[in-house]
Amino acid sequence: MRTHAGGGRHGAQHELTAHGPGGYRRGMPAPADPTPDAPRPDAFAVVWTTADAPLARPLVDDLARDYDARYEPNDGIPSSAELTRYPVELFTPERGGAFLILTETAPADPALDAPAPIATAVAGGAFIRVDGDTVEMKRVWTHPDHRRRGLARRVMAVLEAEALARGYTTAQLTTGARQPEALGLYLRLGYEPLFDLDGDYEQISYLRFRKVLASPGA
Repeated sequence: MRTHAGGGRHGAQHELTAHGPGGYRRGMPAPADPTPDAPRPDAFAVVWTTADAPLARPLVDDLARDYDARYEPNDGIPSSAELTRYPVELFTPERGGAFLILTETAPADPALDAPAPIATAVAGGAFIRVDGDTVEMKRVWTHPDHRRRGLARRVMAVLEAEALARGYTTAQLTTGARQPEALGLYLRLGYEPLFDLDGDYEQISYLRFRKVLASPGA
């Protein structure tokens, strides 16, 4: 693992209208970020790992629960099957991909005779190679106990920087009709919706986005 101190109709507990979750309409600014709790910068580490590593297990398990809670099975197949749709090898550098977990280490309590704090997975994400210029962001996740802290934005920034460092110039991604949190995040991060923001998201189903990370040759 490398340490430094991103699909489908996912993620249904959100009321939708014909104009989409949150009432977003074309031309409206994306909703403002919730005020995040200020994290301690030294508490976080970006760990580059693999999709089947033990460290990635909380991400995979929680996304599976979330997808199945938000979406009904399709022809008897649970929505969480999306998580096994792609071979784990696609998320490795050798295949042009990446998989990261953001960990946080709680400060030690000097009043307690306890072992050194253990780093906990609090967020994560990944990308896979589409072609020589493009990656697809996937598996963007924040632990339920650590939401509203700006961690998904942090994960996306690291993934975009990694993609740029490898020579990619464009990122694409897909989210589902019942994930208004993801929709708002990607709009705030400058991703261009490749669908009608005024449309019926349930009918559109797959909400696709694209973002130019850098001009070719930049």
